[in-house]
Amino acid sequence: MTDQELAQRRRFYAEELEAVCAFKSPSLVEAFASVPRERFLPPGPWDVLSVADYVPTMVPPPRKTRDADPARVYHNLGIAIDAERRLFNGQPGTLAAWIDAFELKPGARVLHIGAGLGYYSAIMAAIVGPSGRVVAIEVDEALAASARENLAAMPWVEVRHGDGTGAHAKPFDAILVNAGVTHPRDEWLDALASGGRIMLPLTCTMPQGGTIGKGFMMLVARTADDFTVRPITMVAIYSAVGLRDEALNAALGQAMMKSPMFPPVKRLRRDAHEPSASCWIHAPTCCFSTV
Repeated sequence: MTDQELAQRRRFYAEELEAVCAFKSPSLVEAFASVPRERFLPPGPWDVLSVADYVPTMVPPPRKTRDADPARVYHNLGIAIDAERRLFNGQPGTLAAWIDAFELKPGARVLHIGAGLGYYSAIMAAIVGPSGRVVAIEVDEALAASARENLAAMPWVEVRHGDGTGAHAKPFDAILVNAGVTHPRDEWLDALASGGRIMLPLTCTMPQGGTIGKGFMMLVARTADDFTVRPITMVAIYSAVGLRDEALNAALGQAMMKSPMFPPVKRLRRDAHEPSASCWIHAPTCCFSTV
């Protein structure tokens, strides 16, 4: 396939994502049309998974693409970035919807926790442009090193090896947490600029689920004096390493059983208060409230 043909395939892929996900932002379409996904993947053929591969009780073995033609990666597929450990680059349709909810503009500052090999960091970097800033954090040292190499052509992206903890010197307009957690970290909330947004996957884990937790993707937005919360989608995602609270994991499981559909959460409270009927999940440092 020629470079021109591959560029056309990438453009079709971006426009298909726009149609399926109903993007609000034209710049997100341009980002998916311009960032070469194959450069953020190991050499093909690739192990892939789609929604059709999942069944309620298990995650099946991935399928392999017929060959290493880069055109194979321009579908709404999760693609293995480490097949031996079953680590996948997430499905574009899912990540695209999360990124779209940020409504990123040129010059925005983004924190991406769980960057993998950097593909979705690159998508956000393409939107915010050189006047913006993306800090991409990855807990796996080898993946972080590869992401740093993959993103070298975007000097406004900084890749760090770490788990996303620790204070951040400057505020961010958007924070994408790309691994399941039981609660938001104080330093993430403190680092969010007024009007900024966090995509936070609140998940609970079960022994039979292994490293995959299930729950809800929450959009947390900072106003002048409060944090609003809106459930966006249900989510099944890898659990964050070192960022979970096992006591809260059990409490989340109980809360989710009471709210099998989207929970009626409206606010994130950080003030000290006693648990009450309005507390959907009450954590030591914050509370997801229904009022």
